[in-house]
Amino acid sequence: MPKLFKKIAIALAAVGPGLFLIGYNIGTGSVTTMAKTGAEHGMELFWALVLSCIFTFVLMVAYGKLTLVSGKTALTNFKQEFKYGWILALYILIALIIGELLALMGVMGIVADLVQEAIRLLFNDLPVSRGWIILVIAVALYLLIWFGQYKTFEKVLTVFVIGMGLSFIVVFFMVKPDFSAIAQGLVPGIPDTPGAFGLVAAIAGTTCSAAVFIMRSTVVAEKGWGIKNLKDEKRDAFVSAGMMLLLSGVIMAVAAGTLHIMGLKLENTVEMIHLFEPIGGNIAAFILILGIVGAGMSTIFPIVLIAPWLIADYTGKPRNIHSKQSMILIFAGMLFAFGTIFLKQRPPALMVFSQAFQACILPAVAIPVLALLNRKRLMNSHIAGWKMNLGVVAVILFSFLTTYFAITELF
Repeated sequence: MPKLFKKIAIALAAVGPGLFLIGYNIGTGSVTTMAKTGAEHGMELFWALVLSCIFTFVLMVAYGKLTLVSGKTALTNFKQEFKYGWILALYILIALIIGELLALMGVMGIVADLVQEAIRLLFNDLPVSRGWIILVIAVALYLLIWFGQYKTFEKVLTVFVIGMGLSFIVVFFMVKPDFSAIAQGLVPGIPDTPGAFGLVAAIAGTTCSAAVFIMRSTVVAEKGWGIKNLKDEKRDAFVSAGMMLLLSGVIMAVAAGTLHIMGLKLENTVEMIHLFEPIGGNIAAFILILGIVGAGMSTIFPIVLIAPWLIADYTGKPRNIHSKQSMILIFAGMLFAFGTIFLKQRPPALMVFSQAFQACILPAVAIPVLALLNRKRLMNSHIAGWKMNLGVVAVILFSFLTTYFAITELF
């Protein structure tokens, strides 16, 4: 067994940027959105997840290729290559940071709820304040970032991603979902119920997320890859998008096989944990807690790094997370983690809202990359072919559709 874990770790380490984005993407936002979708609609919206993951692969390859060929990250390219590119870059920077701070509040709220529940299961209903749990997690993460490097984060994320993936897969086989229902969910259709449009937008927002592609550009550069790594980048994107589809699909199927069958909706993540106690006792509940907490912790790392990395990208300064500016921004981000204590909105609802909000930013990220990939002066012999162009155009059309769904639901 230790050898198996070692092989998995080596395989994941070979796809560093993809691993970082798996950790970011399959977080509590994804868990909450997929679980809520599975609970309310079974596997009816599985098609939206599949499409989102395919389009995620297309844009990850596009942004990775643009960075490797041009030698510059996304926001720097936007500023330098478009007449009013600084406005576009500034809009993306501000919108992504706001979206991620909203998500951070939801993430920490869900993680705190689940850690609180784990302590209750392990220590005979021992009461622990959510505020204290968030404080301990925030301090631990801040110290890890203070003393760590990008390679350290990859190793930590490897542990979280393995734990998260195995936990969800174990629970998936415990639930034994109906595979014919999964197959039927590949047929496009939107249920005629309140909130369905919002869930489609949230699925797109949490999977085919604008932040993923802008961060993709940064982590590919952080990895030290160059133009000779174009094949590595494509393989890395495939593994990343494939893992996103697998894990997100498993979460949706788990909720469809329990909550949906029982006719229950997901308003609080802890409710889902309680439903697994009859299936496998405290063991099943604890395994699910480990998986979702692992998902949350793997998301918090990239979220708190987004502001310093994007601002460095925008200003053209070196990405130094240990600089005074970066550590102040990370500290400020950690303060937002306590927001869930003061908000009346439950963390799952906040997460779905923040993911739907992310869907509104996608067109501003998809359209510019199409223009830049076809700019011969920038791309030289690596200009986009017809397949890449067709794929990105399809993403743009999908982004307008999900933006419409998000705006319809939000307003």
